[in-house]
Amino acid sequence: MTSILETKDLCRDFVLPSHTVNAVSKVDLKVEPGTLVAIRGRSGSGKTTLLNLIGGLDQPTAGKVWVDGVDLTEATEADLVEMRRHKVGFIFQAFGLLPILSAVENIQVPMRLTNTDVREREERARALLERVGLGDRAAHRPHELSGGEQQRVAIARALANEPKLLIADEPTGQLDSRTGRSIVELVSALVASENVAAVFATHDPAPIAVADQVLEMSDGHLTFVT
Repeated sequence: MTSILETKDLCRDFVLPSHTVNAVSKVDLKVEPGTLVAIRGRSGSGKTTLLNLIGGLDQPTAGKVWVDGVDLTEATEADLVEMRRHKVGFIFQAFGLLPILSAVENIQVPMRLTNTDVREREERARALLERVGLGDRAAHRPHELSGGEQQRVAIARALANEPKLLIADEPTGQLDSRTGRSIVELVSALVASENVAAVFATHDPAPIAVADQVLEMSDGHLTFVT
């Protein structure tokens, strides 16, 4: 398998007292290394549910998910934890930075979880800050950074353990349009230089403009746009 991410007939149903919601319905998807895929769609269309499935945060009702060759539907919870730590980087709309930690310390959090050597994680965290243009902001805490700067730190943190796949759920949702464009351009450049795969769920036209592939989510179904 050359794809970093692949799904086959992926389904996720939620059973309610009155009816069943088909949040994700028979989704087939392949994402290659060095590719940015944007998934657009209305709120409630199934985008976040799909991201949770491909990130190993939720289990499908039916179908398969592979990340870097690992079948998530056959994995134990311990396997999924290891997969998320080593193979997947998450970028959140609300940044998700720890307020008591500095920028460089926030980036080190994933590496602490994998018991990376202290010197190695310090060096990598500072190198990643340079990559995202914040080398001079290492000691600043989140409240001392702008929204765009916080998201840059979050992107650096997502890359800390050299993942194969980046997953971003509305990563520009709290940013103004100009800052949002700069964040998307940064991620696009990092996808190419790091040769990772990235999947964005978004309402924002900026990721759609730079994506290698654009897909539409509607009532749980995924369709090709460009």
